[in-house]
Amino acid sequence: MKRIVTIQDISCIGKCSLTVALPIISAAGVETAVIPTAVLSTHTAFKEGFTFRDLTDDIKPISAHWKREGFLFDAIYTGYLGSFEQLKIVSEFFDEYKNGSNIVIVDPAMADNGKLYPGFSKDFAHAMLNLCSKADVIVPNLTEACFMLNEEYIPSGYSEEYIKKILVNLTKAGAKYAVLTGMSFEEGKVGVMSYNSETGEFFSYFNEKYPVCFHGTGDIFASSLTGALMNDMNLKKSLTVAVDFTLECIKRTMVDDNRNWYGVNFEEAIPTYINLLGK
Repeated sequence: MKRIVTIQDISCIGKCSLTVALPIISAAGVETAVIPTAVLSTHTAFKEGFTFRDLTDDIKPISAHWKREGFLFDAIYTGYLGSFEQLKIVSEFFDEYKNGSNIVIVDPAMADNGKLYPGFSKDFAHAMLNLCSKADVIVPNLTEACFMLNEEYIPSGYSEEYIKKILVNLTKAGAKYAVLTGMSFEEGKVGVMSYNSETGEFFSYFNEKYPVCFHGTGDIFASSLTGALMNDMNLKKSLTVAVDFTLECIKRTMVDDNRNWYGVNFEEAIPTYINLLGK
């Protein structure tokens, strides 16, 4: 059985970050170790009253214990990281655990819809690009990519050439593969476009677009992508699996009259994910 480690926060209620990464990657038949960077009672879209405990000081001791025990990982997958210090520590973790046979996947979760999340700055985006330089696969949305590159953000109606330029520039920092999520060149369709810096090849895949926005779908995408890659699927196939599974999560949520506003019904869609993986 393969083993990955995912490094990100855990919102105890909210269907995002570790509360989706752990079950989804485990459902892919992959042992999923975790390093929680913070514990929140709910994700921050609840606005007021949520609790927050920073776990930055625990990351290095966890890593040191694992090193003494001789643990190795087939993949390292990072999500939301909340500070410059966490970026630094995770970068050191990459140096410690990256080897010639595993892969590093970075979801630079820090912005959306043309704006950085509260508490983040342009300097943080530039520091995130440095972390991405150590990754094999990075999966930013367009907003995150533009902040990292100091590029003009075009919310819609962008050209394919504009997206290709951003993908190429993302890999110039060091990542082998860049994936832009939430891409749409046609009304009613949404998906991804990727770039392989080793071959110069672009790839795109799209599926049905629902006129809705739910929290946590980016985490679902990145987690299901990681699970597919760990099932020995190439990046192209893994991207199609991640897009299709994320769509299935949204579909199942939309037909639920009692759905929660804070996340999607990914639990009900896990059997579809397993089928997509060919298990």
